[in-house]
Amino acid sequence: MSASDRDTLKIFAGTASRDLAIKTCAHLALPVGEGQTLRFPDGETLVKVDEDVRGRDCYVMLSTCEPVNDNLMELLVWIDCLRRASAKRITAVMPYFGYARQDRKDEGRVPITAKLVANLITQAGADRVLCLDLHAAQIQGFFDIPVDHMSAAPVLADYFLSRRSTLGDIVVVSPDVGNVKVANMYANVLQCDLAIIDKRRQSGSQVVMKNLIGDVDGRTVLMFDDMISTAGTVCEAAKLVMEKGAKDVIAACTHPVFVGLAMERLRDSPISRIVTTDTIPGGTRTKPIEHKLEVLSVAVLIGEAIHRIHHDQSISALFRGGVAIKR
Repeated sequence: MSASDRDTLKIFAGTASRDLAIKTCAHLALPVGEGQTLRFPDGETLVKVDEDVRGRDCYVMLSTCEPVNDNLMELLVWIDCLRRASAKRITAVMPYFGYARQDRKDEGRVPITAKLVANLITQAGADRVLCLDLHAAQIQGFFDIPVDHMSAAPVLADYFLSRRSTLGDIVVVSPDVGNVKVANMYANVLQCDLAIIDKRRQSGSQVVMKNLIGDVDGRTVLMFDDMISTAGTVCEAAKLVMEKGAKDVIAACTHPVFVGLAMERLRDSPISRIVTTDTIPGGTRTKPIEHKLEVLSVAVLIGEAIHRIHHDQSISALFRGGVAIKR
C-alpha cells in the first residue's frame, strides 16, 4: 500500500468484525481506523471517529450477525457518523448480511426485510456495499447503490485443493436441490462426482431427507453451503450419506451462523470436520465443536477487494478458474 493510500484510505472496525478488520488492515499494511463504539446503559449506540476523514475513502467493516439488530444499528450509526464527518466515499463492508433469508414474500402478510435493510443502509449514507455470499443473489438488486457481491469459494476451494491427495475418493453432495449449482461448481474445481439429496422441510428447524441421487459408497463426502444455521439440514444429510456407505463426511460453509441446537447437532453428528470462515466471529460459543472446527480467514480476499475498489479496478478479476458465485 502506497503512502498516498495510507492518507486517503481508511478502514474502520465495527464491534463484531474487529478481528477480521485487523487482519484485513494487516494485509494492506494499514492501521485500523481510529474510532470507537460506545453503549449507553439504556442500550443506545454511540460511534465516535477519532481521526480526520474529510475527503477520505472510508470503509466500515461489520457483519450484521447475532445480535443482528444491535449490529445493524451500529453499522447505520457508523455510516451516519462518517457522512457527517465529510468522508468522500463510504463503503459498508458486510462479510455477513443479516436478514438475507427474508428476501421475498413466501406467504401472505409478511415483510421483505432484506429490502428494508438495504433501504436503511442506503438512506444512512452508504455509497457502496461489499458483501460475501449473500443467501439470495437478488438482494444486490434491492440496493440503489453499487454492490460488490463476492464469494468465499476461492478460499474454501484452495483449502480442499491443497489437501486433495489426502482425501482419497471424494464426492461433493448437495444437501438440497437449491444448492446444486454451488455444489456442481465445487465438483468441477475438485474434479470429482456430484450427488444430490432430495430434502423436504417440515419447519424452520426440522428437515427430512428423502432420497440420494448418486453414489457415495466408500467415498469421502464433501458438503458445501453458504451458511450453517441450525445445522438441521447438514446433519441429516450427513446421517443419510453414512447410511448409504460413505466413509467420511466433511462440511464446509462461508458463514458459521450456528444458532439454536447447531452446536449439539454438529458435535453429535457423523461429520468429522467443519470448515468455515471468519465472516462471523466464533469465540467461546464454538467450544463444543472446536475439535471438529477449522476456520479459514477471508481477510486477504476482502483486503484485495478494498484495494481494487479504492483504485477503481475490477473485482471480478479476483475470481479465477470458474471459482465464483453461481447463485
